[in-house]
Formats: sequence, structure tokens, C-alpha cells
Amino acid sequence: MAKLKKILAKVLAGSKNIAFADFVALVEGFGFRLSRTSGSHHIFIHPKVKELVNMQNVNGQVKPYQIRQFMELVERYALNLEKE
Repeated sequence: MAKLKKILAKVLAGSKNIAFADFVALVEGFGFRLSRTSGSHHIFIHPKVKELVNMQNVNGQVKPYQIRQFMELVERYALNLEKE
């Protein structure tokens, strides 16, 4: 949980250099699960969220606009990190 909070703090600070693996861990920490992978697109779903989360691994990093879209979903649905 401490690692997820550290990643979340980095995201909230506006960092655009977030490792894809770290962001996947953060997304899963909010209760999303990998639904499918289509090429470079990783699609995550959540039982309480209608929208899908789409992420791409580009040289080990997640795209900044995808971070922003995810954080907007977290805010819109008032999601919290789940306890480990």
C-alpha cells in the first residue's frame, strides 16, 4: 500500500514520467482489473465504473493523457485505494 501511495503522490504532483508497471499497479489498487489486451492497448474495467480505462505501454512509460483520463475517472466516481 505504501508503494501505491508513493506512485499516487507522484501522479498528483504532475509527473509525466510514470512507469507503465507502476501505473498498472495503481490502477489495480483502485479496484480495476485487466479485461483484455489488444495490441499495445491494455483495457481495464471496474464494477462501479461505466467507462473503460485504456493504457498503452510506450517504452516502459504510460502516456500522460491516459494518466489524466484515469485520474478524472477516480475523481468522478470518488474511488479510493483498496486495502491490501
